[in-house]
Amino acid sequence: MEILQLPFMQRALLAAVLVGITAPAVGIYLVQRRQALMGDGIGHVAMTGVGLGFLLNSSPVWMATAVAVAGSVAMELIRAYGKTRGDLALALLFYGGMAGGVLLINLSPTGSNANLSSYLFGSLSTVSAEDLTAIGVLAAFVVLVTVGLRRQLFAVSQDEEFARVTGLPVRALNLLIAVTAAVTVTVAMRVVGLLLVSALMVVPVAAAQQLSKSFRTTFVLAVATGITVTLAGTVTSYYQDVPPGATIVLYAIGIFVLLTLLATPLAKRRARAAEAGAESCDAPVPVTRRPTDDVRL
Repeated sequence: MEILQLPFMQRALLAAVLVGITAPAVGIYLVQRRQALMGDGIGHVAMTGVGLGFLLNSSPVWMATAVAVAGSVAMELIRAYGKTRGDLALALLFYGGMAGGVLLINLSPTGSNANLSSYLFGSLSTVSAEDLTAIGVLAAFVVLVTVGLRRQLFAVSQDEEFARVTGLPVRALNLLIAVTAAVTVTVAMRVVGLLLVSALMVVPVAAAQQLSKSFRTTFVLAVATGITVTLAGTVTSYYQDVPPGATIVLYAIGIFVLLTLLATPLAKRRARAAEAGAESCDAPVPVTRRPTDDVRL
């Protein structure tokens, strides 16, 4: 295939696979914690890191990672200890991060509207070998955390009080989830874009939940969906010359709608079967008397 012969598409496809794995792997914990919009806030903060990277003539990916991690930790600490509500802290990250990023990119001699657009909405041709190395290292960290500590992270996401009673380090695990989410945002920004990365964290998980209620199956289905839509969106973007981030997100939403339509009749069928089973359990059970029942010893 022609697409596999082009070096920039090879890098883009590999980056797409890494993004398809990492975004849903982190998103399943954010959905469980009802923090689906956390990726948006971190994405806006990461813009400041991108601007600093251009201004200081350093790697925008690594700089965005550092700033996004700092911002996610600050937001988690405000949520846990501060009097400011979590939604207000998220709003501050939205506006301050985006404003800082736009300002710094415009102050940078190497910054431009084209560079800004590629980070906001993703760009296939701008994934360099250096970017791919950074994405690979960061993706390995995300997979190690989300898979290796899945039991602990799920316990904290499900019920913090219960996790605290069982002796888990809830504070450290909450911070770890925030840091992992920040790393995932910077992993995905070259393919999906900072403005759309949160959708790739949430929509594949929501789609997987239409078919499965168990955590393990949902995790596997969400990652499979993420890989499918990122590869499909990347290939479509190459052949149709459309933005990769928007295409990937629309594919993910399409799968969500399709699975929802398929799951609705299945759920109704299961409900009817459960009702029939409950009715049969309520019916009187005939008692069969044995010949020895009337014999008194």
